[in-house]
Amino acid sequence: MAGQYVAYTIFKVDPAWRRLPVEDRVAANYPFAEVVEDWAARVASLRAYSVAGVRPDCDFFLWKITERYADLGELGAALNATPLAGWLETPYSYLATTKASEYTQARRPRQVIPHGAPYLVVYPFVKVRAWYALPAEERQRAMDEHIAVGRGFPTITNHTTYSFGLDDQEFMTAFECEEPADFMHLMLALRESEASRYTERDTPIFVGQAMEIRACLDALDGASARVEA
Repeated sequence: MAGQYVAYTIFKVDPAWRRLPVEDRVAANYPFAEVVEDWAARVASLRAYSVAGVRPDCDFFLWKITERYADLGELGAALNATPLAGWLETPYSYLATTKASEYTQARRPRQVIPHGAPYLVVYPFVKVRAWYALPAEERQRAMDEHIAVGRGFPTITNHTTYSFGLDDQEFMTAFECEEPADFMHLMLALRESEASRYTERDTPIFVGQAMEIRACLDALDGASARVEA
């Protein structure tokens, strides 16, 4: 039964923070980055993704993977102790865990191992209750088709995790990809599958660009785009 806890914490910076003097912003950024870098060596994986300039309701997110549930709270407390935390909101936060898929031959929980692709697409997923009332063989047939469509997109890696009883959604789906447009074509193809008829909700969707945490924080105020005179 042992598996991993997988969490996504999405942050938005208060616009007033951008009006602070540059030195104050830099001073606020460094402790936050240091906590992330320290914890990246203590958990299975901790990665940062920027959505700055893409969505109006968030700026960056952290993808966390650990075997200990307590790590998530301890990491959160450490981040909350930094100066930048006073300027951050968390409009979205998702929690899931791994388990063996009932639609494959796997008998042990699937390990989520990031491939290091440049983009990660994340969204919560909920099926309509009628899906669970279908006979097992019908669900298996529909999922076999769904999986076969996904195999036609070899540059996309799926990391599906489960949130039943842990969070408001049923699944957390995360797809590493080389180009966001590739994922659009995959989703367009999946719209025609039988299983897609049983989707109740698959939003909001976050398309994050992988960055080191310091680069993510620089993007909050355009520091990475500034050119010295």
